[in-house]
Amino acid sequence: MHASAALTGAAVIGVGNDHRRDDGVGWAVVAGLAHRRRQWPHPHRVRLARSDGDPARLMCAWEDVRLAVVVDAAYAHPARPGRIHRLRLDDDLPWTLRGGAGSHDFPLGDTVRLARALDRLPGELLVYAVEAADTGFGTGLSPQVAAAVEPLVRRIEEDLARHAPDGP
Repeated sequence: MHASAALTGAAVIGVGNDHRRDDGVGWAVVAGLAHRRRQWPHPHRVRLARSDGDPARLMCAWEDVRLAVVVDAAYAHPARPGRIHRLRLDDDLPWTLRGGAGSHDFPLGDTVRLARALDRLPGELLVYAVEAADTGFGTGLSPQVAAAVEPLVRRIEEDLARHAPDGP
């Protein structure tokens, strides 16, 4: 991953648009984490961010962190709205989110390839992709995707606890 030895802390980045229904799931998860933040063992070492998926903004959000967790809506065929997929990027695993898998104009997989070429990847990258039911114009998550938010907040808190940086 990133060549720097000075990687610290973690970042959780919700990708999406809360004016495109289920595409706002990443932002909803970040809001849930922010609400529960005081309960984390190292809350000050976890950066929370929202992104529209722009590659430069994503790379800035995960810059110099030991662990980056990205949450995004995804399309699947056949779809099971609310189903959560956990993907881990490492040098031995080919990136699987490509083309139409994400819900944005510039797929997350392309951002990862660009970040790798620029040596701008975090120490470790986890992606949670939540299958969407409706990404049309409007606000509010579909019931199936909304039901996935709280369980996903807890899973990410567990990931953060397992990867807690040393020291306060």
